[in-house]
Amino acid sequence: MLIADTLLIVLLVVIDQWIKHAVVANIALGGEHPLIPGLLSLTHLRNNGAAWSILQGQMWFFTVIAVIALGIMGYFFWQYRRQGDHWIEELGLALMMAGTLGNFIDRLTQGYVVDMFQLDFINFPIFNFADSCLTVGVILIAIGVYVTDRREAH
Repeated sequence: MLIADTLLIVLLVVIDQWIKHAVVANIALGGEHPLIPGLLSLTHLRNNGAAWSILQGQMWFFTVIAVIALGIMGYFFWQYRRQGDHWIEELGLALMMAGTLGNFIDRLTQGYVVDMFQLDFINFPIFNFADSCLTVGVILIAIGVYVTDRREAH
């Protein structure tokens, strides 16, 4: 399973970087391209902060946080693998690691993260594939912890 998880992480990082490259190559900075009218557009933005553009320009902070986060996620990943039967948590951690790596690569190589997905039906920050991996990963871990707690309670 470790090989499959590693391949999943690599695949997700490659998808993230490919999407970002395609947006940069095909949409002008600040430009917008509707994908599903009224629902979803691609918008080329640069974000040198975190979610909602907080802590803009704090590159050193994001570098330290990414390295620490990857270390902690790796530790928990290893612990779950040793305990067995935690596939939901392992999958969640793999997604979180891929998301962290995808945005970390951007920050190291460009000094900012490329964001592109705009939800047209709600006022929500523009995000990228790596952000989606992080979000889904957190949700999966929460579900896994809940399921494990329920199983152990009975």
